[in-house]
Amino acid sequence: MKPARSAKKLEKPHSWEQLRNGQWVSESIQIRLDEWCPRLFGYHLLKLGGLSCELTSYNCNIQHQVHLDTQNPLSNVIADGYDLPFLEKSFDAVLVAHQLDYCNDPHRMLREVDRVVIDDGYLIITGFNPLSLIGLTRFMPWKKKYLPWSGRMFTPNRMKDWLGLLNYQILECDSYAVFSSPKSNLLSVWLENSLGEWASPFGSLYFIVARKRTYPLKPIKPHWKLKRKLSPLSINYRVSNRGRDGIPK
Repeated sequence: MKPARSAKKLEKPHSWEQLRNGQWVSESIQIRLDEWCPRLFGYHLLKLGGLSCELTSYNCNIQHQVHLDTQNPLSNVIADGYDLPFLEKSFDAVLVAHQLDYCNDPHRMLREVDRVVIDDGYLIITGFNPLSLIGLTRFMPWKKKYLPWSGRMFTPNRMKDWLGLLNYQILECDSYAVFSSPKSNLLSVWLENSLGEWASPFGSLYFIVARKRTYPLKPIKPHWKLKRKLSPLSINYRVSNRGRDGIPK
């Protein structure tokens, strides 16, 4: 297993137009995001990265939405994902669309995102699956230098392990698009639907929804007590200062 941290400088996409079939990828994510937006509640939503900024969330119950990126014109906050300019536990939900695939230290970015998420807050992460057609294509020498194949690409299971270490509960993990093409024919669609869960590990894209859970460090003692064992009753008596014959000594 390759280490998560990399010394290589990676090109980070700031718009879906920079990715091949980016419009199709964003539309597939948008469909799943539209299903989850009505379930999110709170006051503040953070969209991290230019790709997240271009995804719409009009039907979200969270009205105040912050768009953060360094180059995308839709962003209203210009900052780096490694050093978010927000207080701890500031956001009720955070959207991270295809950002961890193109950062040198995904662990650091996840910890920084976890810092600004409130307790019981939501975290939505999307990315490319290396165990897919897109993932295998990055080994071709003439494509590995271009987007989207120049990214790191981590498996959904590895992403869930990282979230588990941060005490996140996985609510949904959808791995889809085995035949990664916007022009898939009916045979490809029928084949993918027929395989069902068997084809899920080889999906080109994944969509993860997790919720932050905070557990107390000190266990709470129960209010109930164990029943005491039965013991013989003690009888009060006075010790007399008399001898056996009844005569006081």
